[in-house]
Amino acid sequence: MPELNSLLHRHAKIIVIAVMGLGIALPSAFAANRACDGVKVEMTKARKEAYARLVASAMDNEFKPAQVGFFSIMESGNWSAAYISTPVSDDGVMFFQTIDGTKRFRDVWGGWAEPSERPELTAWARKLGAPADLAKCFAETVTGDE
Repeated sequence: MPELNSLLHRHAKIIVIAVMGLGIALPSAFAANRACDGVKVEMTKARKEAYARLVASAMDNEFKPAQVGFFSIMESGNWSAAYISTPVSDDGVMFFQTIDGTKRFRDVWGGWAEPSERPELTAWARKLGAPADLAKCFAETVTGDE
């Protein structure tokens, strides 16, 4: 019986440690989710395929849409942004605006940013014409801790 108690005690410790780890990791994920409230962020196969074609056609260099990698796809109203990687460029966020039913490339943001730069990133996207919720989601996404 002492062996069973010891085994149960050991497993209980493992469970407590795992739950504590989740308690540390989940708040930052929830913060990013709150920043993207109202923004469509699901990365389905169909959305990836559609945006891969958009990204490839917006770039000067030739590469196949299948070579586009995605970190995030964000949509709000008639605006969208795709955080992408390609074999011919640094990682970046490409912004698109839907006009007359067609998504049109507007601009790209590339680089690296710290959380303290979120207000400037949000302002940049807003100046471009992106809605406030998309601008905020973009800024959180590129500066997040994920």
